[in-house]
Amino acid sequence: MSDFKFPTEEVELPSKGLIYPESNPLSSGKVELKYMTAKEEDILSNQAYIQKGVVLDKLLRSLIVNKDINIDDLITGDKNAIFIAARILGYGKEYNVSIKDIEYSLDLSRLTNKEFDESSINRGTNLFSYTMESSGTVIEYKILTGRDEKAVDREIEALKKLNKDSFTGITTRLKQMIVSVDGHTEKKDINDFVDNYLLAIDSRAFREHIKNTQPDVDMNYILDNGEEVAIPIGLNFFWPEF
Repeated sequence: MSDFKFPTEEVELPSKGLIYPESNPLSSGKVELKYMTAKEEDILSNQAYIQKGVVLDKLLRSLIVNKDINIDDLITGDKNAIFIAARILGYGKEYNVSIKDIEYSLDLSRLTNKEFDESSINRGTNLFSYTMESSGTVIEYKILTGRDEKAVDREIEALKKLNKDSFTGITTRLKQMIVSVDGHTEKKDINDFVDNYLLAIDSRAFREHIKNTQPDVDMNYILDNGEEVAIPIGLNFFWPEF
């Protein structure tokens, strides 16, 4: 069996690899993914991985053919594309969900990558500019990677230990995303801006800007009745028998 070759598929990344340095294999804009086997089902069933919240990262590491790829380098949108491809390769394109108490069988292969403005990207650089509508403040920001998301989660958990009733999800994420404010790059200046000077109307507009412009998979789906819905990702996405 040593000569047996697993079938693989190439996944097109929503970012087209444009934000990754040329030295990073993700800059090719494609990731080769092998079909899921019983080994990956063991990973998905591993209770220790599930409890630690690392089960899906473990799955991706096992499925991605190029072991030089660090999944923590992936931006969220690219990671979403790989997750969807892995689900299709592992359990097929049909995804059974309940929407407004009605059962639907959705075809995941109909999902496509969002279009985005490639001219806004300086190839190989994850850095963008945005002007706050109300205050006129100019910020530079980055699209969060898996590594950044983990840093956000750690900080939120640390703050919860200090105050179990605190919720800092929005501000913590913004502080991780913003890299300069009117040219000021020191962390204390960024934190001060987010905590004390970022207007709620500007915060909401900026988050909407990120949602609309960052490379990702378009999760909107047209049902048979013509209604457009956002595909809900539930526990049965990778655990169909749940």
